[in-house]
Amino acid sequence: MNIELLSARDPGWTEWADVIVVGSGIAGLTAALRLKDQVERVAVVTKDVLQAGSTQWAQGGIAAALGEGDTPAQHEVDTLVAGAGACDLEAVRVLVGEGAEAVRELIEWGADFDKDPEGNLSLTREGGHRRDRIAHADGDATGAEIQRALMEAVRRAPEILVFEHAMVVDLLTAADGGVAGLTIHVMGEGDPDGVGIVRTRAVVLASGGLGQVFSQTTNPAVATADGMAIALRAGATLRDLEFVQFHPTVMYLGEDSRGQQPLISEAVRGEGAFLVDWDGNRLMKGVHELEDLAPRDIVSKAIMKRMLETGRPNMWLDARHLGREFWEKRFPNILASCEQHGVDPSVDLIPVAPACHYASGGVRTDLWGRSDVPGLYATGEVACSGVHGANRLASNSLLEGLVFSRRIAEVLPGELRQLEDPAPGAGRVLVPGTTLKQLQETMTTKVGVLRNATGLAEAIDELEQLGSEPATEIDPAAWEATNLLTVSLALAKSALLRKETRGSHWREDFAERDDAGFAGHFDVRLRDGETVVSFTPAPATDRTTTTMAGA
Repeated sequence: MNIELLSARDPGWTEWADVIVVGSGIAGLTAALRLKDQVERVAVVTKDVLQAGSTQWAQGGIAAALGEGDTPAQHEVDTLVAGAGACDLEAVRVLVGEGAEAVRELIEWGADFDKDPEGNLSLTREGGHRRDRIAHADGDATGAEIQRALMEAVRRAPEILVFEHAMVVDLLTAADGGVAGLTIHVMGEGDPDGVGIVRTRAVVLASGGLGQVFSQTTNPAVATADGMAIALRAGATLRDLEFVQFHPTVMYLGEDSRGQQPLISEAVRGEGAFLVDWDGNRLMKGVHELEDLAPRDIVSKAIMKRMLETGRPNMWLDARHLGREFWEKRFPNILASCEQHGVDPSVDLIPVAPACHYASGGVRTDLWGRSDVPGLYATGEVACSGVHGANRLASNSLLEGLVFSRRIAEVLPGELRQLEDPAPGAGRVLVPGTTLKQLQETMTTKVGVLRNATGLAEAIDELEQLGSEPATEIDPAAWEATNLLTVSLALAKSALLRKETRGSHWREDFAERDDAGFAGHFDVRLRDGETVVSFTPAPATDRTTTTMAGA
């Protein structure tokens, strides 16, 4: 079986592991810790250092039915409503049903969440939640605390082999199409250096999202869609790529700002902050029953609509009434970030605009994290488990990584393949790293928050033109640009075919949701080097829950 691989230099070293975990955030490290006592050798591969992924940037918290009076059923309702009919009901029930136990295990591993004076978890509320169920740490540093606890647990486990500064170039498959290994490039400070092969019996993808597809994102620089692209090239299916969540309150730094932008957590609005326009009018009044705590797609659309109506580049978040002392205690890191950019939120309005935040779609998996490729599992943002639907409910992402990594660890040891020889693969022509800026501008202007048929078709043409310019160098910049281009084309094609507005997918030329035509999922596969998109119908999963929304 011949598969498509990125062009790379001949491997100069080899290693082996029973299981390779790609990614070092909450999903990857949870999987590694859960698997280390069940298989002989587990390896973690991370593109930078262990703490460099998206988990450490999570400000808001982790959601679970941990509070008095809260139940998994109520968490389920909120998740399904936010997901706008595109969630997988069974996956959501797994998430909310196993969530509390997973968070308790995280605490046992050393994560220190904030407590109230009685010593109970201090739970707060975010957009789309009708109960206080968000656990947080150090006010607004939940992700950093979770990352710290998991990294320390990994460092106490010398049997886990860690490759830092290592970029996965491709998944190698055997003659039967199943996992045989990974091609890895260890960069700069890493050892061993250069391209090598790690043979393995299973791969767990936990490599995060695709934020660098867009010019402005809350994602770190390493979020270049690598996991999704290598899975696609190896024969896996990508699902729901068009559902990219844009966080409504990202600090606006000017039209020329690029890359990772400062996030103003939804938890700030959970504590009473509210959005206003340039005239001081409350933006969310009358838009949704939850007003400033409406689901993220609704708030993002409201901001964008007012920006388009007024020709303004941003709106404003008013948190002045919270006071300096509250900011210092509850949101010290967000306060420091604002002040770094000349804004004191206790006396100034915070300029905000939507920016790419989270990919609800990804590698299609079943309830146990299995992909289409034997021996390939996926968890966290790189995966599409079905729990997020068309719009992720706030603080469900960390929980998803926990719950589904635990489930992978339950089944994977009993499904380990034999070590197989990789089948030959044909090298794919790379695009140069210099195409990245144009790719991001195309995606931001034509496949961003607001989409239409003309813009999407133009974007596809422009992306395909970028793909016709071959790279002259084989290096990480070219690999990343090629991965981003592969996933961008798949995303744009899916968005063009979904002729409706649903959740985070907003079509100005098809302004209404259309369950009769588009309840279901767009799936992407690679055929002869081309992305092929097909539709899989599925019943809307939120219609029976809307009457329960006040539960």
